[in-house]
Amino acid sequence: MTPIWVLLVLLALDNLCNNCVNSSEETLSSEFVNQCIKDAMRMVDEAYKYTAEANQIKLAKRSVSPSTLLSVFKQPVRETRSVIRSAEYMDTALRLIQSRALRRFKRSINATDLLTSDDLSTIARVTGCAARTQQRTCRDTCFSRTYRSITGECNNLKNPRLGAVNTPFVRWLPPQYEDGFFLPRGWTPGKLYSGFPLPSVREVSNTFLHSVDQNFPPDEDVNAMFVQWGQWIDHDLDLTPQSSSLQTFNEGIDCEVTCIQKSPCFPIQLPPDDPRITADRSCLPFFRSSPVCGSGELGYIFGDVAIREQLNALTSFIDASMVYGSTETVAKRLRVPDSLLGLMDTNTEFRDDGLPYLPIDNNQNSPCKIVHKNEMPDETNPVSCFIAGDGRVTEQISLASVHTVFLREHNRLAFKLHNLNPHWSGEIIYQECRKIVGAMQQIITYRDFLPRLIGTRAMENFLPKYEGYDESVIPSVANVFSTAAFRFGHTMVQPMVPRMNETFQEHPQFNNIPLTKAFFASWRVINEGGIDPLVRGLFGTPAKQLRQNQVMNEMLRDHLFEITKQVALDLGSLNMQRGRDHGLPGYNDWRKFCDLSQPQNISELTEVFNNAELAAKLLEVYGSPNNIDVWLGGVLEPQVENGKVGPLLSCLTGTQFRHLRDGDRFWWENDDVFTTAQRESLSQITLSRIVCDNTHINEVPVDAFSFNSYPLGYSSCNAIAEFDLSTWKEDISSLF
Repeated sequence: MTPIWVLLVLLALDNLCNNCVNSSEETLSSEFVNQCIKDAMRMVDEAYKYTAEANQIKLAKRSVSPSTLLSVFKQPVRETRSVIRSAEYMDTALRLIQSRALRRFKRSINATDLLTSDDLSTIARVTGCAARTQQRTCRDTCFSRTYRSITGECNNLKNPRLGAVNTPFVRWLPPQYEDGFFLPRGWTPGKLYSGFPLPSVREVSNTFLHSVDQNFPPDEDVNAMFVQWGQWIDHDLDLTPQSSSLQTFNEGIDCEVTCIQKSPCFPIQLPPDDPRITADRSCLPFFRSSPVCGSGELGYIFGDVAIREQLNALTSFIDASMVYGSTETVAKRLRVPDSLLGLMDTNTEFRDDGLPYLPIDNNQNSPCKIVHKNEMPDETNPVSCFIAGDGRVTEQISLASVHTVFLREHNRLAFKLHNLNPHWSGEIIYQECRKIVGAMQQIITYRDFLPRLIGTRAMENFLPKYEGYDESVIPSVANVFSTAAFRFGHTMVQPMVPRMNETFQEHPQFNNIPLTKAFFASWRVINEGGIDPLVRGLFGTPAKQLRQNQVMNEMLRDHLFEITKQVALDLGSLNMQRGRDHGLPGYNDWRKFCDLSQPQNISELTEVFNNAELAAKLLEVYGSPNNIDVWLGGVLEPQVENGKVGPLLSCLTGTQFRHLRDGDRFWWENDDVFTTAQRESLSQITLSRIVCDNTHINEVPVDAFSFNSYPLGYSSCNAIAEFDLSTWKEDISSLF
């Protein structure tokens, strides 16, 4: 039912807006524009209030749904919410102006003729969008030249917003929205693409992602830590916030319970034979990603090329923002106030056999307290979710264990740097530790992770030897990378979360658990052995091998966030629907971008996928190879030599990481970032040594991402060289 406040607002708009139009001339009075802005802001505020209250009621009643959990855990921080609200103010105001003006004039009219430059300036200023796009003036100080900003601003001094938090994803190809500006691909039922309608993403998932045989063969080359590192780095690079409202702004339709398509509702339609169909449910809920100020429906209003763009709520740089945050508010919250040692805050209630845990959110309605309440050993004292630089820290417990390792590493380094340089302030120690931990992410990713992921040839083509910072390179994360290419890891996740003992066998007390039991389960980390069994499990378990008939485990495809009685989500469907929401071009467009062949028939498809049966199915479902969703086509391609993805994802991933490296002024190999001696010391770091330094684990793989059956390929921590910090010791005499 439409809330009464929405009906009242719409009635008021009919009277107020119509009266504000000057009927003798096809112009809009300033009163009309101002009133529509005011009403649009009220509608957005009311929708936000409804959503916040609805979520709190669900949490308080312990009746959260999978989609509610997804929205809560991907809820952006305060600064990002403010940016999103401004964009939705503007979009809603423009829709009201257009619809009321068209109703008044009773004919199609170009709004460019109605709104003056002063009107546009007023809309941008009042909604807050003008402030969001203002270029920042960068300070030139010793501090700003030495340390990167938390927000990523001023990395590029000529264009300070490149790669910064709360800026749009970059486009490598123009988006393909159904209407050219705003509507997702596949929005209108029956609309033809290359002569065929787009299939429901759930139909695609049922056809290509469902695995009858869940006995997945192990990947004998890489372990689960390799897969986990992919998620870890992804959470350093990008977060796409969805609309902060659960309902439409005009009609008050709740997106979680409706199958009506009206932004931000873009439900996933279930095919007629889908087992999830019920008498009152024929779709899975899906919320569109938030727009960026001045994009999307602006194109409708002004008749120009402005199209809907999506927001990256993180810095694009590999800067360990998942440890430290991407906004000043989060960064400050994670630190020990006024610490003379530059320490990060830790858990004050629980310890891991003497070692610190991540701090926890003491919100009474924390989802982690709710979804596992009946499983916790002490129901009277449930454990909240962890807090870290990225809000998805407790999405699953193996991820939380890696977060814990690097929190401890920061504080370990802080104590050592204080001993080396007791004259340093807490702020300098914090910044130096942050700088080192950021360099660790870069080194491990480019030296150890990427060669295994994209293969030797792609490394040579896309990531040749570093030649220095290039201010002309755009380091921002690409929409296709975030939305499709770097979601390769979803196909390599095992259905069980391994927990191992000292000899890398299943832990006798804390057994392996289904992935569904590991979502948002902070209590399992604290009450079931700490992080050591989880880290050993990542080292000692092979990744899932990707096969074209065993693409994704059912824990992700049919049981995602299945911790309530309500219908679980389908990660494969979410990936493809998100790509359509963002207007990503189809598979062949991206093959062309990468100078790869563009298959047009079954013979050519068979050659690309090396599978005649798969090629026939793709044509049967999509009609044209051009229509294949880029994520699906990418993960189905046979792997490149010495890599874990096919040619398309290898190209897209290599291209992105080249931009991230060469467009980062604070890249660790840049001559101005570390001294030559410090770079030499950093080049010796390994993930295995970092684990040794921050856990009670005494034996680790020599190669952190290679799978080996213990004890083959393992080493005592005593045999692995420690990270030499002596080159950070400052000669005090040189300061005087």
